Amino acid sequence: MGDNVVLARNTEDAPKCPLSSQTVAFSHYNNISAQLGIDPATGTLVEGGVLEQAAQAFENLETIVESIGHGLNDVARLTVFVKDIRDMDAVDEVQQVFFPTYAPARTVAAVNDLPFGAAVQIEALLTNGEGTIPGEPQAGDLLKYVNNTPNAPMSAMSTQTVAFSHYNNISAQLPIDPVTGQVVEGGVKAQAAQCFKNVKAILNSIDVPFDDIVKITLFVRDLDDVAAIDEVYATFFPDSAIARAVAYVPARTVVEVADLPLHARVQVEAVVSHGDGTPPQAVEDRHGLILEANNTDAAPRCAMSTQTVAFSHYNNISAQLGIDPVTGALVEGGARAEAVQALKNIKAIIECVDHVMEDAVKVNIYVQDLADMDAVNEAYREFFPEGVPARRVLGVNRLPLDARVQIDAIFGNFEGTPPIA
Repeated sequence: MGDNVVLARNTEDAPKCPLSSQTVAFSHYNNISAQLGIDPATGTLVEGGVLEQAAQAFENLETIVESIGHGLNDVARLTVFVKDIRDMDAVDEVQQVFFPTYAPARTVAAVNDLPFGAAVQIEALLTNGEGTIPGEPQAGDLLKYVNNTPNAPMSAMSTQTVAFSHYNNISAQLPIDPVTGQVVEGGVKAQAAQCFKNVKAILNSIDVPFDDIVKITLFVRDLDDVAAIDEVYATFFPDSAIARAVAYVPARTVVEVADLPLHARVQVEAVVSHGDGTPPQAVEDRHGLILEANNTDAAPRCAMSTQTVAFSHYNNISAQLGIDPVTGALVEGGARAEAVQALKNIKAIIECVDHVMEDAVKVNIYVQDLADMDAVNEAYREFFPEGVPARRVLGVNRLPLDARVQIDAIFGNFEGTPPIA
């Protein structure tokens, strides 16, 4: 077989952006750029409120998915951002129209701002059974495994875990006690512990070790809570003796949000490796794949995260700020300078594992002020002149170190990761 390739595609029937591709496939997943309620005919937001915008965003998503020969039942994860968490009732109403019988894994958060002043933004991770080796299907019609356990909170709007090929996609977990259905009492430490307990219960239900988590995203209402959350974090990672021996921690992104469902203080999203794959992958392709965790001194290091964690055909990159790795401080010069440095850090990380920026399939950008995006985009074009990766842009209230820009990314890993010898 040949190598997987980055396959970027666009359709004229959905909104286009010169800085990103609507869908970028690599191996067994398609990464769909975040969709707003923009009418592709006018290029502007549809009239009406969040209900109308959500309907248009889902229509755009469906159009993109169908343009590459897939359907919405191939969605493994939905990510929904709103400006007002109370709008989720309306978004849920629309989602049920587009997903009447199947609920993907899902993440929901309220943020301070969205592009175009939109009320809602929706993105999707799509399964890609045919793979991206040119002219050669990789594994036939792979199965999608969905699973729920009563030992973690259940929701009619999402499935706890959706596995496809070599990844499990876990619905973002809130600090809900599955017995009472309520947010646990106590402060942020108690809430963080419950979130991780819920993730662990889901993984236990499918016989997947906790240390198979490759990427964590922490959504917090107050960045000042992160120090307390990290105390809890360190009691969950590393989880096993093998992981402790190598001090393994996943890649990580921390995002301060305006609000969370049930007004929780913290929410945990996990992406998890799935070593045995999903049928009908060949036995030799299914067993003993390993996590490859790497750090380089050419980018900032953090004790709570690994810079890049590769598993199977993807590299998951920790969020990068505009920190100069030599000084350990934010660079001067505003949003553009910070964006350049953040992207330099990502470039140094991916090059340390013998990959290049052209292997990027998805980029997530968080800014304190969406008015800075013109400056950020100037920097972005220097690193992604073809505008290939799928993309997410969010306006947030605050970033670590009071940075103006934070960027994380997902890269293809064409060589895969080897089985344990």
